[in-house]
Amino acid sequence: MTHSLSSKLKENIQLFHSLLPLDSSFDFITREISLGNTNCYFISINGMCDLEILQFLFSNIEEEDFTSSHLYASKNIPNFIKNCFTYAQISFSSSVPQILQSILSGPSLLLIDGYDQALIIDTRKYPARSLEEPDTEKVIKGAHDGFIETLLTNCNLLRRRLRTPNLVFSLHTVGTVSATDVAVCYLKDCCDNELLQQIEKSLDSLQVSCLTMGIHSLKELLVKKSFFHPLPSFFLTSRPDVAASYLAEGYLLLLADNSPFAMVLPCNIFQFTQSPEDYYKAPLVGTYLRLLRLFCTFLSLLLLPAILYLSYRPELLSIQFQGLLPQGQSFLSVFIHLLFVEFGLDLFKYASSHAASPFSSSLGLIGGLLIGDMAVTLDWTNPVILFYGALTLLSGLAISTIELADAIKMYRLWLLLLVYLLLDYGLWIGGFLVLLSILTTPIYGKKSYFWPLFPLQLQELKTLFLRSPAFRAQPENKKAP
Repeated sequence: MTHSLSSKLKENIQLFHSLLPLDSSFDFITREISLGNTNCYFISINGMCDLEILQFLFSNIEEEDFTSSHLYASKNIPNFIKNCFTYAQISFSSSVPQILQSILSGPSLLLIDGYDQALIIDTRKYPARSLEEPDTEKVIKGAHDGFIETLLTNCNLLRRRLRTPNLVFSLHTVGTVSATDVAVCYLKDCCDNELLQQIEKSLDSLQVSCLTMGIHSLKELLVKKSFFHPLPSFFLTSRPDVAASYLAEGYLLLLADNSPFAMVLPCNIFQFTQSPEDYYKAPLVGTYLRLLRLFCTFLSLLLLPAILYLSYRPELLSIQFQGLLPQGQSFLSVFIHLLFVEFGLDLFKYASSHAASPFSSSLGLIGGLLIGDMAVTLDWTNPVILFYGALTLLSGLAISTIELADAIKMYRLWLLLLVYLLLDYGLWIGGFLVLLSILTTPIYGKKSYFWPLFPLQLQELKTLFLRSPAFRAQPENKKAP
C-alpha cells in the first residue's frame, strides 16, 4: 500500500477506491466538487458527520477561485484553507494510514488537485442517546446525568465540572480492526506521573484486534486474572460527579469510545464500598449508611455458610438461640435447601433484571412470593432457610457496586461447598482461601489493593468509615495513593 499521497487528484481517487469500499458500501459519501477552478474530491461517512456545518463551510467558498488568491499563487494552500474553513477543526496529512483512520473515525476528507496533502475536516457527529442517570448508581438527590457511549460527550461532562487548564485528555488508539479511541484523563498538577507513563505505554503496546466489549475488554487486557480471583481489579463508574472527584484527588481515568464508563486508576478494594449517595445526605446519615453497607458486605458473605455450619454444630449456640436454625432436617437436607434458595433467588434476580420494564417489578415480587410459597408447601425448602436466603439477597443488593456483590456471591458458594465437604475444617479452610484470593487479587500498577489499610494511613482510613463534612473533605493537590 502506498504510504503517501500524490499531487495528482486522479491517482489519489484511484488509491482510496482501492482501499475503501466507496462503490459497494452505501454509507460512504463521495462527491466530485470544484472550488473555483480547482477540482477536489470529497469523502465522508453518512451519519458520522454534521452535514449542516459542511454545507455552510463549502457554500462560503464555492464561488471563490483558488488561482486568483495570493495565498494559492504563493503555494501557501494550508493558510488559504484555514482562512476559508474558520468554523471547523482541520488538519493536513499526506500519510495514507493516518487518513484512513481519520475517515473511519468520522472526520471528512477533501482531496485537492495539485496538492499532495489531504484536508481532514473534523465535523464528526456520532449517533448518541440522551444523558440519563445510570441505573446501577442512582441517587435520590444530586446530579442525574451519566456517561454515554460517545467519548467526546463524556469528556465534556468532566470538563464542565473541572474548569481548569490542568485537565488533560490524552488520546490513544487500541485495536488493529476496531481502532477504538481510548482517552487517558488526568490533572497534570497532581497525578502520579509514573503511573501515567505506565498506562500510556501499555495502551500503545496492546496487541489486540478489537475491544469487543469496550472498557470491559480493556480491563481484561491490562490485568490478566484467573478464576481464583473474582474480585474486580478496576473500579468503574458511570457518574461524571464521581469521576470528577477521583480526578481532583489525583487519580487517573480511562475513557473508551462506545463505553458509558470511566475506569479509575489506581484501584483499591475500599472504592467498591463507597456510594455517591453518602455525599448527598447529612454527614451523620451518610456515615450510618456507609457503616450499614459495610455490615451488609460481611453479612452477605458469611450468613449462609454460618447457618450451614451451625446446623452441623448446633451445640455451639445456646438453647434459646437454637430455634433460629432449621429444625428437623439433616445436614445434607440443609445444604441442598441452601443451594436451592441460592440459585432460585439468583434466577429471579437475573430474570427480573433482563425482563421488559413493565414486567420486571411484577416478576420479581409476585413471582418470588408465589414460587417461594409453593416451594415451602412442596417441602422443597424450609421457611427459615428461605428467610436467610432473602436476607442474604437484600444484603447483596445493598452493596454499592455489582462487581463486588457478584464476587462475594462466588466466595459464598465456595464456603458453602467447603463447609459441607470438610465439616469442621471447611469454614476455616474456606475462610483462608477467600482471604488468600483477596490478598492476591492482581491490580494494575505497583500500588496496594488495600490502601489505606496497607500501607497504613490513619487519616484516609478514617474517611472510609466516617462521612466528613464538605469543608473538611475538600481534596488537596496531591498524588493518588
